[in-house]
Amino acid sequence: MIWARTTIGSAALAVLAVLAVQGCAPAAPPAAASGVQHDLSIAQAKAVYNTYITDSDAAAAQGNEAAGLAHVADAQWYQVKGQYTALAAAGTPVPTYQYSAPQFYVPALTRYPYWFLVSVRRSADTNGHLGPAVTTLLVFERARADRSWTLNGSAALNQGQTLPTIAKDPEGYAVDVATTDPNLLLFPAVVGPTQAAVVDQGPSHPAAAVTGRGPQTTGLYTAQAARARAEAARGLQYQWLLEGADFSQFQLRLADGGALVLYGMDLNTTTEHPNLVPGSPIPVPAAFTPLLAAPSEVGSHQVIADWAYQFAAIDPPATANHAKIDIIAATGLPSFGHAY
Repeated sequence: MIWARTTIGSAALAVLAVLAVQGCAPAAPPAAASGVQHDLSIAQAKAVYNTYITDSDAAAAQGNEAAGLAHVADAQWYQVKGQYTALAAAGTPVPTYQYSAPQFYVPALTRYPYWFLVSVRRSADTNGHLGPAVTTLLVFERARADRSWTLNGSAALNQGQTLPTIAKDPEGYAVDVATTDPNLLLFPAVVGPTQAAVVDQGPSHPAAAVTGRGPQTTGLYTAQAARARAEAARGLQYQWLLEGADFSQFQLRLADGGALVLYGMDLNTTTEHPNLVPGSPIPVPAAFTPLLAAPSEVGSHQVIADWAYQFAAIDPPATANHAKIDIIAATGLPSFGHAY
């Protein structure tokens, strides 16, 4: 039997209640301000971005994991950690990237945390071999004055997807949005839990009423459910859970009054013998073998394979008819493996 665990379904069950409150009489989105103090300038954001590209490329070229991890945080840290570990185990050089001209979206902020978004087309460069150019959203943050700038997440736009127009004030600064903004279909704070409810429970869950179908919602559920059926045919139990993590979340106003919401989550999966009784070894997925703490780990009871994801979603304005949240960008990479 397929069992999709969830600890955040209660948040998604509250979606209809949230909509009832938000949809009664939504106020007009606040107008972009002019002449606001900008503690983080667009020029400073460009300098931060350029420094990151230089430093991360240098770390990759040297295969220096410690240096590479020093410039990342949140979901990006777990993804980069997993990449360095896997590539070192395979004896494969760490790829660098080639970038197109970046587009900057810098909110007018007057206090920490400072952050900004970059949209850029980038191609992985492995020993001079360029991969396809993919439009990628990069979100940078400096959480406190005593911390450095880090890349906190990168999410590749879905194939054929374009970045919606982001609202800017007369000085060219983006407009940030609160996690409890009442002018949106959902509070941005519950966009991730709502997506997770569909991934964990499928299109029959009430959250599906406000969640668009796609590769990162119903597509993920379908893939995980198929895996569970395949493992059940082998006498094993497969369970999955897309859950929130202690990662920073960011929002920007869109030109149509909606919001672009950027957040990270974990996809945790387990394959196990029923009741964890010992049995024949459970194969560890190839991508996770390098992440095991010791090569001697054998899945006689259970194999854990976790992913770190960065997502970007469109949260429509509350006044939109029949609108749903739409996950437009995602990158997920192996982050943790364990067998016993």
